[in-house]
Amino acid sequence: RFSLLLLNLEEYYFEQHTANHIIKKGCRDERKYRGSLKICSKSIIFEPDDSVQPIIKIPLRDCISIKAPEDNEGKNPFTRDTSGGISVICNQVFLIKERNIIAPYKTVRGKAEHLFQLDVPGKLGDVVQTLHQLYRASCLDKMGDQAAMITAILQSRLARTSFDKNRFQSISETLHMECKAEMVTPLVTNPGHVCVTDANLYFQPLNGYPKPVVQITLQNVRRIYKRRHGLMPLGLEVFCTENDLCSDIYLKFYNYQDRDELYFLIATYIENHITEHTAESYMLQWQRGHISNYQYLLHLNNLADRSCNDLSQYPVFPWIIADYSSSVLDLTKPETFRDLSKPIGALNKERLDRLLTRYQEMPEPKFMYGSHYSSPGYVLFYLVRVAPEYMLCLQNGKFDHADRMFNSLAETWKNCLDGATDFKELIPEFYENDSNFLVNSLKLDLGKRQGGKMVEDVELPPWASGPDDFLQKSREALESQYVSEHLHEWIDLIFGCKQKGSEAVAAHNVFHPLTYEGGVDLNSIMDPNEKVALLTQILEFGQTPKQLFTTPHPQRIMPKVKSLSRTSSHSVSITESSVSPNEESFEDLTEESITLAWNNIAKLKLDEQYKIHKEAITGIAVTCNGSSVFTTSQDSTLKMFSRESKTIQRSVSFSNMALSSCLILPGDTTVISSSWDNHIYFYSIAFGRQQDILMGHDDAVSKICWRDGHLYSASWDSTVKVWHCVPGETLSNKKHHFELLAELEHEVSVNTIDLNATNTVLASGTKEGTISVWDVSTATVLHQLPCHSGTVFDAAFSPDSRHLLSAGEDCCFKVIDVQTGMLISSVTTDEPQRCFKWDGNTILSGSQSGELLIWDLLGGKVIERIKGHTGAVMSMWMNEQCNSVITGGEDRQIMFWKLQY
Repeated sequence: RFSLLLLNLEEYYFEQHTANHIIKKGCRDERKYRGSLKICSKSIIFEPDDSVQPIIKIPLRDCISIKAPEDNEGKNPFTRDTSGGISVICNQVFLIKERNIIAPYKTVRGKAEHLFQLDVPGKLGDVVQTLHQLYRASCLDKMGDQAAMITAILQSRLARTSFDKNRFQSISETLHMECKAEMVTPLVTNPGHVCVTDANLYFQPLNGYPKPVVQITLQNVRRIYKRRHGLMPLGLEVFCTENDLCSDIYLKFYNYQDRDELYFLIATYIENHITEHTAESYMLQWQRGHISNYQYLLHLNNLADRSCNDLSQYPVFPWIIADYSSSVLDLTKPETFRDLSKPIGALNKERLDRLLTRYQEMPEPKFMYGSHYSSPGYVLFYLVRVAPEYMLCLQNGKFDHADRMFNSLAETWKNCLDGATDFKELIPEFYENDSNFLVNSLKLDLGKRQGGKMVEDVELPPWASGPDDFLQKSREALESQYVSEHLHEWIDLIFGCKQKGSEAVAAHNVFHPLTYEGGVDLNSIMDPNEKVALLTQILEFGQTPKQLFTTPHPQRIMPKVKSLSRTSSHSVSITESSVSPNEESFEDLTEESITLAWNNIAKLKLDEQYKIHKEAITGIAVTCNGSSVFTTSQDSTLKMFSRESKTIQRSVSFSNMALSSCLILPGDTTVISSSWDNHIYFYSIAFGRQQDILMGHDDAVSKICWRDGHLYSASWDSTVKVWHCVPGETLSNKKHHFELLAELEHEVSVNTIDLNATNTVLASGTKEGTISVWDVSTATVLHQLPCHSGTVFDAAFSPDSRHLLSAGEDCCFKVIDVQTGMLISSVTTDEPQRCFKWDGNTILSGSQSGELLIWDLLGGKVIERIKGHTGAVMSMWMNEQCNSVITGGEDRQIMFWKLQY
C-alpha cells in the first residue's frame, strides 16, 4: 500500500523499521498495530500490516517533540515493553488509504502522542538521532535552507554506503563505473548507487524500495537519451524497446560528468548493435511513410527531452479532432479537424484579439499566454482515473474540484477554445489502445458536480460508441490524409522554427520566458531560496520542448492514388485515371518491376568484366538497345564496346587530356564527352568522327547532363552552364548551334550536378563540400548548404524529386529535403563512396576500395557488401528497370552486373 507518492514533492524516503504503533498508551482503550515505520526527509510514515487501518503520515514540521524513553528507564529490566519506543507528539496527522481505498487524505488536527516500538531496540538511538536532524531541517524558515540541509544528510548517507557487488548477475562481470544517482519516476526521485559492468547496468536504491536492485542487460538496450531534469543536464533515460512510450529506467545524476561517462559507456556498448537516430533520420522515415504520424511524434517527443517519467516534460500530442457533436465522424471533411498551423490559444480569434491587446501593453519580457500547453497538472487532469495517487501527491492529498475535472471531451475542447487561461494540448494516451483513463474503473469518489451528478466516466462525443471506439477513431484521425498533409505545421510550433523568436511572435506562439530551455540559468542564482522557489514554479508551470528544427519542417510525401507501396505488389484500381488501360498497366508494370528490382538489389551478381582502358574509367553511357557501351577515361579516350562481340569497336581521342563523363543523345546517333581541356566534344556514332566542339568553360568540365534539348555542364571554373543546342544537319558539314541560356555562379570548383525529374531544379556539389539547389528557369539559388567537408563526389535526386542524396570525400551520405532545404539525414560510411544510384530508400554505392555496397538509408546501415573492383569505383550506370548495372573503376575495368532473383 505504501508508495513513494505518499511523500511530498522533492522528499526522500530513507529507511524503514518493523515496529508496533501504540495509541493511547496505558489507557483502557490502548490500541497496538503492527507494521512498518518509514523515515522520510520531511515526514514519519507508519504503514500498518492490517490493510483496513489507515497509513499514518506525520509531517515533521507539525511535530512538537520526538524522543526516546530516558536512558535509565531503558536499562530498567522491568520496563522491557517500552524498550525500542519512540514518542512523537504532534499537532496534526494525515490518514491515508483507510480500508485500502484511494481517497483524499483525512486530516486529524489536535495535539496527540504516537508511540512507535521498534522490533530491534538497538537501532533506537540512530533512528531518534536521524529524526532530530530531519526535524531541525523542517523547522528552518526558508525552503532553500531546508533543501540544503536535507541534501547534506542524503549525501552523507550515500557516502557511507556503496553498491553491493554480491548483486552482480555473474562473478565474471567486470566493473566499469560506480557512482551516486537517483532513479526518477513521475513526481518521485529515489537515491541510490549506479553500477555499470561489461554486461549490465544496475541501480541499488538506498532504501531498498521497491526492490533491492534494478538490473538492465546492456545487450537489450535499444535507445539511450541524455535528459534535462529540473532544468539541469543531469538526466539519462534508457529504453530496451524501439517504439515504446515508457523507458526501462530514468536516472538523475549529481553532476554531469558522471552522467556523460555513463552515457559514453552504454552508447559505446550499443553502437555495435544499433544506430543512434536523429530527428532528421526519423523525419526521412516519416516522410517516406515508413513510420506513422503517431510513431514520429513519439520519437520527436523523446528527442526533445519529453519523458513519461517527468510530468513537467510529459510527451505532448496535438488536439486533432474539432468535431465533438456530430453522430458520425467524417474524416474527409477539413472542418472535422483542428487548424494545425495555429497554437490552441490562436484558434479562437476573439480570445486571441483580447490576448494580443494585453500582450502589446505588457512590459518586457512579454508573453501571450499565462499558462502552458503541457504541465504536470494538465497531464494528471487527463489521467486522474488511472493515476489518482499522482493527483493526490501533486495536490497535497486532494482531488481537484468536481466541476474542474476531466468530465467530457466536448466540454474540455470548448474550454480550450474559449477559456481565458486554458491552452492545453493532449497527451499520447489519446492515440493509444488503453482506454482505462476514460473510465472510472477504480470506482473513485471524485466528487459531485454542481447539478448533483457524480464524477464518473468521461463523457464521449456522439460519434464514439464507447471508449475503445473513441480511441480507434482518434487514431484514424491522427493517421488521416488531412493530418498527414498538415502535421508539419504543428511540429513547427512545438518542436521547430516557430517555437521561439520572431517566427513565434508572428505565429502567436509566445509563452512565459521561464518555460523555454535556457530561459533562466539556475547556476547564476546564488540565493538558495530564490532558486528553489523558481525551480518549483517552472516545474509546476510546464516546459517548452527542446527545439529540434530551426528551418520549416518538410511536408509528408502523400502517395498518389495509383502509386504502389514498396510492400505491396498488387496494383491499385485505375478507374479514376484518364490514360488508357494498356498504357496504365504498362506504367504499373514498369513501376512494379523497379520496386521488385530494388527489393532484391542485394542479389546483384557479376556477369562479365573487361579491362578496356589504360587509366581510370570516368563515365559510362549505353545505347537504348543495350548493345553498345561507351566509356570515357582519364587516359583521354572515348571507347565503344560491343556487348555481342565483347570487343572494343572504336577508340577516339579528342585531345591528350582526361575525359570526365559521357552521355548519348536521344536517337543513339551522338555521344557527348566532357574533358579536362575545358571543352565538350560531340562524336557522331553513324559517321565515326568528331562532329563538334563546345569551348564552353575556362577550366576542366567535370560533369554533363542532357535533358529536353538542353545541355548542362559543370566545371572547375566555378560555374554550371545551361545550353540550348540546335543540332546540325548530319549529312552536310553544318555544326551544332549553341546558345548559352544561363550561368550558375559558384564560389569554388563544381564537381557534380543532377537534375530533378521535371528538369526544373538542378543540384550541384563543389570541391569544398557545398550543395546548392537551383531553380533552373530563373537561375537562382533556392538552398545552399555546407554538407560535406571535402569534395562532393556524387549527388542525385530521388525518383519523386523530394529528396537529394549526396556522397562526399568526408565518408558521409547526406539527404536534403528539396522543398525546405533542410538537411534531414546523415549516414557515416567506413570509406568514401565515389558514385551511387538510389530509389529514395535503398542506395547502391561504389566505394573507394572497389566494393559495391547496398545501404538501408532509413536504418543507416549496410545490408550487403559485394566484391568488385581493385581500386575505387569511379562511375556507375543503371538501366531503367534497375535490374542491370555497369561499373567503371580505377582498375581500368568495366564490370557488368545482373540481378538474379
